[in-house]
Amino acid sequence: MGVETLTFGCRLNAYEAEVMKAEAEKAGLDDALIVNTCAVTAEAVRQAKQSIRKARRDNPNRKIIVTGCAAQTEARTFGDMAEVDFVIGNNDKLKAESYQPMAFGLPLNDKVQVNDIMSVRETAAHLIEGMDGRTRAFVQVQNGCDHRCTFCIIPFGRGPSRSVPMGAVVEQIKKLVGNGYREVVLTGVDITSYGPDLPGTPTLGKLVQSILRHVPDLPRLRISSIDSIEADPAFYDAIASDRRLMPHLHLSLQSGDDMILKRMKRRHSRAEALDVVSRLRGLRPEMIFGADIITGFPTEDDAMFENTLRIVTEANLTYLHVFPYSPRPGTPAARMPQVDKTIARQRAMQLRAVGSIQIAALAQSRIGQIESVLVEKDGIGRTEQFMQIAVPGFAAGQIIPARVIGIADDGLVGEAVRTAA
Repeated sequence: MGVETLTFGCRLNAYEAEVMKAEAEKAGLDDALIVNTCAVTAEAVRQAKQSIRKARRDNPNRKIIVTGCAAQTEARTFGDMAEVDFVIGNNDKLKAESYQPMAFGLPLNDKVQVNDIMSVRETAAHLIEGMDGRTRAFVQVQNGCDHRCTFCIIPFGRGPSRSVPMGAVVEQIKKLVGNGYREVVLTGVDITSYGPDLPGTPTLGKLVQSILRHVPDLPRLRISSIDSIEADPAFYDAIASDRRLMPHLHLSLQSGDDMILKRMKRRHSRAEALDVVSRLRGLRPEMIFGADIITGFPTEDDAMFENTLRIVTEANLTYLHVFPYSPRPGTPAARMPQVDKTIARQRAMQLRAVGSIQIAALAQSRIGQIESVLVEKDGIGRTEQFMQIAVPGFAAGQIIPARVIGIADDGLVGEAVRTAA
């Protein structure tokens, strides 16, 4: 049956799943499922365990290997599951030799093989041919995090911040473009912290400028989630000067209230977040912003939550990733006075409802506009602002101009604009 992967969580995990599959097959592994877990919330961990149990019921003889952030932070929990054959740490999951015990049936003293992630100091560039079934590819430029937000377990799952050298990133993107990919998404755990560990201390902005300069055939470059307070001058210059850098950014915002931001140990204030949005829209008026937001963080009262609700409309945020707060063992926030879970969930519902209104307003504003659409599959594509749009009759990988003629439940409806021969 070969090697299959089951991935939870972030875009970086999606990229790493491709690397893991290739490395496991290189090691000779066959008939195995690799579960790439996420530790962001307790719910993500629960879903991973549930899926592991189902996978064992569905195929009693297949090897099940668990890795990822939750496997790093809760290694013994997964190791104690009867359904799991092997647990690999987050750094070792990208190495072929890590899969050899399973590939060759080697005896194990302990099925949990998880090392100290905090001792890792480098992130290798893993060159992949592409990503199955996609016209866009993710490229890892950074891993780990040196910050210690009070709610976050991820630094203990990913280790310290470390960057992929610029030359390796550029070569990876050249290869992907040569393989027909029309859009590349730069991803990492904290990509705006890119570069201090590399010779010459480059920045994310310098990396973006280098990619755009050295890969002229790349039609679209997109940035994943950023910590806005770390954006450097070169990043702003790239936004202003090259339209191949897509006008869509996802902000690691977390809250719109200054006291909650302080208790989260975030490094930006409410005013600074609004200033970044305003500055970027001044450079690219069509810029669209999404945001990660947590509701029900310890001590959050109604007035604090109202500040978060208001920042969505004040900053005109659209694509919201909303998470009711989930205490993670070992984090400072888990020891703070907790907000009732029901209240946290109700606030999440309110925030998502506002987000839906924001997206509907954005969709309505695009009626009659001509969009550049990257077709992905079955006549469905994405605009530069990452809105889904249906444009029937075009093959995946084409970038076409399309006029927005309507709105559907899952996005926009468009018709191709015929250009003169």
